[in-house]
Amino acid sequence: MKVLHTSDWHLGQNFMGKSREEEHKAFFSWLLEIIKENQIDLLLVSGDIFDTGTPPNYALELYYNFLKQLSSIKSLTTTIITAGNHDSVSTLKAPKQLLEALNVHVIVNGDEDENIIIPIKEDDITKAIVCAVPFLRDSVIRQSLGGQTVSQKEKLATDGIKAYYEKAYNKAKELNENSPIIAMGHLTTVGSRSSESERDIYIGGTLDIGGDYLASMFDYVALGHLHINQTVGNEHVRYSGSPIPLSFSESKNTQKVNLVTIDEDVKVEELEVPLTKKLQVIKGDLETIKKELKAIEDKSTWIEVHIKDDNPMFANTEIRELATKLELTILAVKIEKSEKALRAKELKAISLDELSVQEVFEKRLKDENIENKEFKKQLSQTFNEVVSNLHQEEQI
Repeated sequence: MKVLHTSDWHLGQNFMGKSREEEHKAFFSWLLEIIKENQIDLLLVSGDIFDTGTPPNYALELYYNFLKQLSSIKSLTTTIITAGNHDSVSTLKAPKQLLEALNVHVIVNGDEDENIIIPIKEDDITKAIVCAVPFLRDSVIRQSLGGQTVSQKEKLATDGIKAYYEKAYNKAKELNENSPIIAMGHLTTVGSRSSESERDIYIGGTLDIGGDYLASMFDYVALGHLHINQTVGNEHVRYSGSPIPLSFSESKNTQKVNLVTIDEDVKVEELEVPLTKKLQVIKGDLETIKKELKAIEDKSTWIEVHIKDDNPMFANTEIRELATKLELTILAVKIEKSEKALRAKELKAISLDELSVQEVFEKRLKDENIENKEFKKQLSQTFNEVVSNLHQEEQI
């Protein structure tokens, strides 16, 4: 059996005022060909289908058109889509029953009303069983009680998620003792590598869940949330990563999907996604940056500049004028922190487009110079609880 594992599409992302529509169209076109060429039986999409809970109409249209096109591929028997922390439960859930007619299973929150155990069959033979675990919200895995410390909340999250996976594994085993069992998930695991575009998704932030733990139960684990394609402690526990770079911190990454062949054993091949839009970070003083700008051949490149110059204000003006002359697109100019403190404080500006709600709060908290580290952590925890509750209310 052949399985294709992808995640973190983030359809509808507004990247510093720029749409990613054309990049996502190109990815879907490529993905359809990959599924056909490799005669994929099962497609797994491990969360963060959309970038926000209220995606733009064009993003919804892309999503539904892609699912419609999947239905014409003869080899593909089943598609399983799980919700991520960016996804709105209500948005994904709305067409759920209709999509099942196309053999597309959408799992939104993993509560008792959803059956996350999905057998993959061919001619009444069970080829595999998927434990389709979405992003597990607090209401599913634990009870958040007032007065608990951050470390206690972290332990509750870890214990709740482990108990959830163990229960799912046991149910799958009861269904068929001999079939390979695949798990999906949307979380941060111990030992994994992240980029600047991901954020902590559980209060406290730290989960004590590693690849070896998951590999002790499942034959393959298809993870989402982290945007870098990687293994986690075991060859069969993997993040697919995002199909396009979602921040300048990911500009040097190679975007991939995972092709998993399950026979007598499990083999994984990483397939490189063609790059449609290049992101480039340029750092240095004025002369270094000007030289690198002149060397850029692809005029469609999106650029972020980090200035380290004795006169950054003058350098900023010069750089922007040169970029205009060269018909290049600079999306952000940042002053390196190594500048003199006063100058850095006056000149360093960050667009709100670059920051999440949590990052804005953390920057404001940092300005307060609070010495009590536990108190600062507790404030962050409380703020994240409020934001999480607001997001859940929006999705109802």
